[in-house]
Amino acid sequence: MESIQNMSRRNFVKVFGLASGGLIIGCQFSSEKNIVRIDDGTTFAPNLFVQLKKDGKLILVCSRSEMGQGIRTSLTSAIADEMEADWNYVSVEQATGDQKFGNQNTDGSRSVRTILEPMRKMGATAKALLIAAAAKKWQVAETDCKAEMHYVINKNNDKKIFFGDLVEDAMKMDVPTNISLKDKKDFNYIGKTLGSVDIKDFTHGSATYGLDARLPNMKFAVIARCPSTFGTVKSFDKTATLKIAGVENVIELERVKKPFGMLGGVAVIASNTWSAIQGRNNLDIHWDKGSNGQYDSKKYMQKITSRVHNNAKVAPPTKGNVNTAFSKASQIVEATYQLPHLAHAPMETPNALAWVHDGKCEVWAPLQDPQTARADAAAYLGIEVKDVTINVTFLGGGFGRKSKPDFVIEAITLSKKINAPVQVVWTREDDIQHGYYHTTNAQYLKASLDKNGDVTGWLHRTAFPSINSTFMPGANYAAGWEIGQGMNNNPFDIPNTRYENAKAEPFVRIGWLRSVCAIFHSFGINSFIDELADKAKKDPLQFKLNLIGKDRIREEKSPHPLNTKRLKNVMNIAAKKANWGRELPEGHGLGIAFYYSFYSYVATVVEVSVINNKLKLHHIWTVLDCGMVLNKDNVLNQMEGASVFGSSIALYGKITAKDGAIEQSNFHDYKMTRMNEIPPIDVTLVESDEAPTGVGEPGVPPVAPAIANAIFNASGKRYRSLPLSDHGLV
Repeated sequence: MESIQNMSRRNFVKVFGLASGGLIIGCQFSSEKNIVRIDDGTTFAPNLFVQLKKDGKLILVCSRSEMGQGIRTSLTSAIADEMEADWNYVSVEQATGDQKFGNQNTDGSRSVRTILEPMRKMGATAKALLIAAAAKKWQVAETDCKAEMHYVINKNNDKKIFFGDLVEDAMKMDVPTNISLKDKKDFNYIGKTLGSVDIKDFTHGSATYGLDARLPNMKFAVIARCPSTFGTVKSFDKTATLKIAGVENVIELERVKKPFGMLGGVAVIASNTWSAIQGRNNLDIHWDKGSNGQYDSKKYMQKITSRVHNNAKVAPPTKGNVNTAFSKASQIVEATYQLPHLAHAPMETPNALAWVHDGKCEVWAPLQDPQTARADAAAYLGIEVKDVTINVTFLGGGFGRKSKPDFVIEAITLSKKINAPVQVVWTREDDIQHGYYHTTNAQYLKASLDKNGDVTGWLHRTAFPSINSTFMPGANYAAGWEIGQGMNNNPFDIPNTRYENAKAEPFVRIGWLRSVCAIFHSFGINSFIDELADKAKKDPLQFKLNLIGKDRIREEKSPHPLNTKRLKNVMNIAAKKANWGRELPEGHGLGIAFYYSFYSYVATVVEVSVINNKLKLHHIWTVLDCGMVLNKDNVLNQMEGASVFGSSIALYGKITAKDGAIEQSNFHDYKMTRMNEIPPIDVTLVESDEAPTGVGEPGVPPVAPAIANAIFNASGKRYRSLPLSDHGLV
């Protein structure tokens, strides 16, 4: 908080669109050292801010998107705690997409990790201003005052002043340059279980999701897209479509090739969504499937599998010499693992309402990255960014799909063409068949064991179409950060290691999906370690602990370097919770897996039974060490959701393509784990004073390999490809 800048109240209200009145504190995250005082002076645009009004209401503008992870509640609690605010006075306003708010992309499990401390500082600064104002009013030292539950209290005589009554005086005080944050033992909200600030809207049905957005005289649109990615329209007949009641127009859309541009196709405009869908069903379209029309996912898997069985591009770092280790080994173990494409399939499908008029554009949509949507819209329309407003609604799930604003480009294109507000709605079939897919993957692992059953050499090859291919056509190898998600930064203490990446060209759009590359790398690594333990005739838990080795903090350029003690700790806790090593009923088995991702440590144990070749999940135990927990309820929910998400990947998740077209279309053939299939989930959060790390994604990677390892323990059968439904187990 070294730099203090001023901003006139009139300019602040103009920039942020808030009602005037109140004490407003902001923070710029580029340095995490700036605050803003509302006074006469130069214009300054903070990212997040607090507005305390005269009636005591405390408003937080939240820059990150709410998609069920509870970020609005978590960030609010951080300010309220440091400010000593009464939770009953707290409310939240959602930020529009704008660079002034810093990075708004809600992904990578980084919102709390990157924002918590600045948010706490904002609350502490507001509290200091209020205390200073009260001290001046009472003519006492600031040290004679304290804040508590929306009041400043005079410690000499217990007199108190309501926060709202101090607003005018606080605005005249000099902003403090020296503030202190609360000790953990004094937290009122941080680390506790809090109800959502939006719970009333959620439960009463008044929360506004993208699909709820409405404007006067708006139209509705659905789009027919080529079955093959980037295919084009050869010809179409709209005669039957125009006979559908409510259909008003049929428009051909060209593909927009920018990274998050639209696929193109034929749009049906109607007065309601149902008519638009029926109109699309009656279109007669002839497609040019293009170069991706040849894509056959089964044949492609065979191709990338053959590539990982041969030498490939080295992905540093290497250590020692694996060939020497292999030549001297008592045992050599090899295995190949395969995972298919996955779809995001959030409950709320992609949608966007756009209104382009008078040289300006306004959008209402469920977006994880509103700033990219704003920049792309401005570039596409040829207008200035300042003339584009992106209103972020609640997201009915995201998982990375709603980081890509192609559906926004569709809506603004149609609005401009018909000079009316238009809401583009994707059906479930659209979402499954035309999205950005989690990449397919093949892995080959080879290890050497010495006479004691210890690992002396480790070779890991991976092949998968890169997310970079979305931005850079011709990017046929994985990006460094993708390899770094658990592959070449694994925590093992092995003297000889080598990592390689084989070529894999894309045939569909590749995008982020919850946990990204950690999904398949965790499955390969955790499954392979279990196989090594079996060959070494050692307990899988102890074998994994030995492979990690001695307690150490890895030297790396990171604010959260790997601490192997914390990783082993979550494994030991999970094993204890599951009573690892206990005698199990016939046909039952326990499996354990662990992973370090998004700077957090997770271990999962699963109990299953395999009877008459049918799998049943009986219990899931998950332990998370994510440093300091902001809101326990949110974290528990995230970890429980991760178990459901991970089990869906293990049991059912599979997207396939034939002749360029995605073969799945809805939840009947792209299945999810159902409620009756999910067993009790036991989540343990490790108490920690360490800085907070990721929560939304780290719980997913260990689930599938823990299930696979449990199946082996129960049945003696090893499954190296997902989903398990392919093997007749479910």
